[in-house]
Amino acid sequence: MSELTITLLRLGYLVLLWLFVLTAIAVLRRDLYGTRVVQRRLRVRPTAPRRTPTQPPEAAPAPPPVPAPPAGPRRIAVTGGPLRGTTVPLGSAAVLIGRAPSCTLVLDDDYSSQRHARLYQQGGQWYVEDLGSTNGTFVGRERVTEPTPVGPGTQLRVGQSTLELQR
Repeated sequence: MSELTITLLRLGYLVLLWLFVLTAIAVLRRDLYGTRVVQRRLRVRPTAPRRTPTQPPEAAPAPPPVPAPPAGPRRIAVTGGPLRGTTVPLGSAAVLIGRAPSCTLVLDDDYSSQRHARLYQQGGQWYVEDLGSTNGTFVGRERVTEPTPVGPGTQLRVGQSTLELQR
C-alpha cells in the first residue's frame, strides 16, 4: 500500500473514533440533564368566511354566546415533587402525564413512566386512568386500576410527584 492510502485510512479511523466519542458524550448529557421541556401554546387563527364578488355583503353575524365557566376543576397543579408549582390549564382535551416529551405535563421524575397516566373529561366529570405504568397512579392512597372520577382538591400521585385538581 502506498503512503497516501495509509494516511487516509488513519484519518478516516480518527474521524470515526471522534464520532463515537461525541455520540457517547451526547448520550451521557441527555441522561444527566433529562428531557427538554417544550412550551406549547395554542395558536388560534380567526377564519372569516370568504365571499365571492358576486355575493352581496352580509350583515355582521351575532357573536356566539359565551358558555358559562365550568363548575369543575380548571387546572391541574403540581404540589409536590421536582416540578412543584407547575400548573396546566384543563380544557376539553385529555391531559397526558409522563416523562415523554410528547406528554401534556412532562414530569422530570425517574419513578414515572414515559406515558404514565391520562386525565380526561367525560360527561362533565374528570377521570384519571393509569396507562400501564410500572409504579402505578394513586388517587389519595388508593391505586388506580380503572378510570376513576376525580374532582377539585383531589390529590393524585404519579411517581414522586403529587398533583392536585384546582378550580
